[in-house]
Amino acid sequence: MEIWIESLLAALALPKFGLSTVFVVSLISATLLPLGSEPAVFGLVKLDPALFWPAVGVATAGNTIGGAITWWMGFGAEKAYEQMHDGPVAEHRALRLLRRFGPPACLLSWLPVVGDPLCAVAGWLRLPFWPCVFWMAVGKFGRYLVMTAALLWVFPGQFTP
Repeated sequence: MEIWIESLLAALALPKFGLSTVFVVSLISATLLPLGSEPAVFGLVKLDPALFWPAVGVATAGNTIGGAITWWMGFGAEKAYEQMHDGPVAEHRALRLLRRFGPPACLLSWLPVVGDPLCAVAGWLRLPFWPCVFWMAVGKFGRYLVMTAALLWVFPGQFTP
């Protein structure tokens, strides 16, 4: 299994697969797996600044699709939990807040540590899918735009070899 993963990562590291690599890394990093996609986006844009907008767009798409997958995972987990337990689910403060703000709370899905579970909880609560995806996309686009632009233009000398 390790050899397969290493060969896949080596193939995706080739420059001709740059945007597809950004997509895959962004998608995987939006699930509950601990992986950051910003270095992949920044590395590609640093190699070819003309790919700034395509990289931000592809990363946003991959990360949003990953968030949508996480939403469905939460939805499925709630259905499975419901079948196993007869009593009502105890509501925690975070659940009450997410219920209160609804889909716009998914705007915060870009946040480290809490963003991915937020998408799962939105699915668990059965918040409307498409409005959640819209707010996820807005938040994730903003993150990639600001972080990549800052790394390239605000701190340009910090990341040169």
